[in-house]
Order: sequence, then C-alpha cells, then structure tokens
Amino acid sequence: MKPSRDVVRLLEIMAALRTPVSGCPWDLEQSFATIAPYTIEEAYEVADAIERADLHDLCDELGDLLLQVVFHARMAEEAGAFDFGSVVEAITAKMIRRHPHVFADEDGKTVATVQDAWARIKAEERAAKAARRAAEGRTPVVKGLLDEVGAGMPGLTRAVKLQEKAGSVGFDWNDPRAVLAKIREELAEIEAEIDAPFPSPVRQEDELGDVLFAVANLARHLSLDPEKALRGTNEKFRRRFAHIEKRLAEKGLSPAEASLDEMEAIWQEAKGI
Repeated sequence: MKPSRDVVRLLEIMAALRTPVSGCPWDLEQSFATIAPYTIEEAYEVADAIERADLHDLCDELGDLLLQVVFHARMAEEAGAFDFGSVVEAITAKMIRRHPHVFADEDGKTVATVQDAWARIKAEERAAKAARRAAEGRTPVVKGLLDEVGAGMPGLTRAVKLQEKAGSVGFDWNDPRAVLAKIREELAEIEAEIDAPFPSPVRQEDELGDVLFAVANLARHLSLDPEKALRGTNEKFRRRFAHIEKRLAEKGLSPAEASLDEMEAIWQEAKGI
C-alpha cells in the first residue's frame, strides 16, 4: 500500500489495521476510551507546534490528529453507529448552518452580529436535539448553563469556560484585584490544611483545586490563557534545569551528586540568561 494525498487511503489503512486476524493486534484491542487520551495528547502536540511556529511539525501533528478522528470513526462504523463520511457530513452541515451570512442571503457581517447569530443557532440546535430525543422516546436531557461546558477538556481551560458562562449572566467579579484577594484567601485555607494537627489529603486536594480555579479566573480577567502561560513556564523550567545540568557536567557532576545549594546558585545564574 502506497501513501496518498487522498483521505480515502488513510481510511483504507485504518480499516486494514482494524481487520481481525490480519490487522494490528494493538489497534484491534483499542476502544473509544483507550484512544481518547491519545486524541487529547495529539491536540496538544498541534498546539505545541503552533507555539513554536514550526510549520513542518504542524503538518505532521495535524496528520496525527486526523488519524485520531479516523480511528474513532472506524470504531463507530464497526459498531454500526456512524462512519467517517457521517462525521464529515455532520460538520459541513453545521458550518453551513452556523454561517448564514456566508452561505445564505443573510446580512450582518460584523463580529457582534455573527456572534449573536452563532449563539442563536446553537440554541436552536440544542432545541432540535431535545425534540429528537423526545420523538425517539428517550428521556429529555435537562441541562443547566454550565452543563454546556464539556468535561473532557483540560482542567484550567474548563475552569475558564465555566467562569465565562457564569459571567455571562452576571455571576462574576469586575476587577482582577478582587480575584487576587480570592487567591490569597484560598492560599490561606490550604496553608491551614497543611498546618492542621491531622492533615487530610482529601481536604488538601480540595483546597488546592480552589487555588487553581482562582488562578484560572485571574488569567481570564487579565485576558490571558492559563494553559499557554503554564506551557511557557514549563518550557522555562526545562530550559533553566538544562542549564544546571550543563554547568554541573562541566564540573564532572550530575544533579544527583550536587547539593541543593549548588543547583540553586546555578539556577539563579540561569535566570539571568
């Protein structure tokens, strides 16, 4: 089998991998649940390539992400639920439906009117979905405002989305300094749990979650992406620790052989680079 620019070849490859007996044992063992973490990981790899402005890597990572879509679609097809064509048809229909100002005779090509139309159309879609469930005799799904925010996204990102939804109906602070005060309050509470006579990991985890939620809220109020900020700090930490390793290696030492004071001194040096 040869590579091709046609997506049909990718579908054929996935079908071959999932064919019993002659297919790949690993691919045959997978399910939606086992593949989901890889889907999330590949989405992050795409974001990383964009962050690094590496278009060659971006092409490669987008292929990996597309493979995830094909994998899920193939498993759904085997289950008799839907296939890749159904996925493509659904998203094309959705994009056409949600962009009447482009694909229909509807005016209003401003950001504000487009956003208003997008929200209205999504509400109509939810109503239609509820009607379908009722017609099929399925129990209606009653969702609150925050139930629209998917549970599968990264924690910090979901925190921001939940806060945005709540803020859309007025449940929000109007000053980032108020959020800073909340962070200080949450830090005091987790400190109290750390100092408690009988520290509880469960309560500490709960308080830590409150701290992280408040920090995500501060990022939102500053119009910053907390995931992007954390990725930047992760890379900064990696770069500075690599400098520690390099300087210690020049002395014939490894980090495990060096004292904390030695590493801290080089760390401070790395901060100035």
